[in-house]
Amino acid sequence: SDAYESITQKLFTLPDDTTVYPGHDYKGDMVSTIGEEKKHNPRLQVADKATYVDLMENLNLDNPKMMDVAVPANQKVAMAQQEIDEQGWSFTTSELQDLIKKDDVLLVDLREDSERDKHGFIDSSINIPYTNINDVIAKNGVLSELAGATKKKLVFYCAFGERSAMALNAARESGLESYHLKGGMAAWSHS
Repeated sequence: SDAYESITQKLFTLPDDTTVYPGHDYKGDMVSTIGEEKKHNPRLQVADKATYVDLMENLNLDNPKMMDVAVPANQKVAMAQQEIDEQGWSFTTSELQDLIKKDDVLLVDLREDSERDKHGFIDSSINIPYTNINDVIAKNGVLSELAGATKKKLVFYCAFGERSAMALNAARESGLESYHLKGGMAAWSHS
């Protein structure tokens, strides 16, 4: 019942175009809006608190398939991002904008085409999906060669910074000086 009141008395008082980042979506839907949730979330299509509570109590849902893997992995990534920040290997959006103006960066978008189509991309970035990272950072790999030839800073980004943090660590382990955009495309879009 607290959830219903939080949703209806707090969240639903926000403008419909307010961006929502679902905390429990394991299907890849990374962003929504208050308006989309009001219209399309079947659990919110109820008339009152009692109906909501009854609905939620009788869903009998299994734990999400990857919950036991996703939660520890997310915690590990969060710790890795903190360590990356402490090492000075991350750029804020304003720092990255300055580097782009100076043409001092080789910017790599690690997202899939569908994410780029839906959420846009940073001009001048090249797209190499994260699933290909090990091949491109290896000796004689395309990123290894490009970084060496251009002498530009190698900066990774993704949706929120998770994949880019992992790519940065892999690249550094391969001997490539690299960085990432803190907060990813989500931070860039809101800057």
